[in-house]
Amino acid sequence: MWTEFRYTVGRLRGQILGWGIALAVLGLIIVPFYSSFQAQQEQFMQLMENYPPEILALFGSDPAAIATPQGYLQYYFFSLLPIVVGLFAVLVASGLIASDEEGGRLDLILAHPLSRTKLFWGRTAAFAAAAFAVTLLGWLGCVLPLGASTLEVSGGQLALGFVPLLAQIMIYGTLALLLSQLLPSRGLAATVAGLVLVVSYFASSLGSLNESLATIARFLPYEYYQGGEALNGLNGIWLAGLLGASAVLALLTWWRFVRRDVRLAGEGSWRLPWPLRRRRTVGV
Repeated sequence: MWTEFRYTVGRLRGQILGWGIALAVLGLIIVPFYSSFQAQQEQFMQLMENYPPEILALFGSDPAAIATPQGYLQYYFFSLLPIVVGLFAVLVASGLIASDEEGGRLDLILAHPLSRTKLFWGRTAAFAAAAFAVTLLGWLGCVLPLGASTLEVSGGQLALGFVPLLAQIMIYGTLALLLSQLLPSRGLAATVAGLVLVVSYFASSLGSLNESLATIARFLPYEYYQGGEALNGLNGIWLAGLLGASAVLALLTWWRFVRRDVRLAGEGSWRLPWPLRRRRTVGV
């Protein structure tokens, strides 16, 4: 298991650095910019009053909240991170197993004295480590310029903001991993998981303006994302719920993986019941 873990982390090294450094650079820009924001805060607040409520809802902040350090970070940094880093989760997790399967390599790997269970949990643990590394690099990018900024938050407070982000990465990643074992191809699994990610963001963001969207949002992950609000304290119930849901999705994926046939190469197909396949063949 640990051999598979080290191998997968090494294989993901480039993606960890690419996404992590991108987050770090964003933090290096946003945190020092707070000084300029404070200098022009009055003009900015007047401008915000003219924004339609739909725009403000997408960033999860109202003009009064944006004037605080937590609201500023939510508006400029944390609000869109689940969408951005969620793409990393969907792309990486959907290919943890399916990419080797579609490439015809997985059957060769399983020919070695390595059980399916150890392979699965080794790779899943590697994905979790990669998600942690990406968020850690993003946190470092925010902490490094704090000394030269007027942003009145500590490194520990900033770390609280990244914990809900890590939970979002894990739930979208495990969802994509499960879909890769249920749907015919990795591409389709990534597409469906990405669609859930986007719908979750818009439904939760605009839920305050539309009751129907608010009802849908209660069943989607972004509704339970704190973002910059976590700097005032984590919501333990939301965090436990997201991590618990991720664990359930991972367990379901493991159960499915150890019981299904491995494709030798190429994408799979929909497994129709035998009578339907026979009827379709006769019709042709």
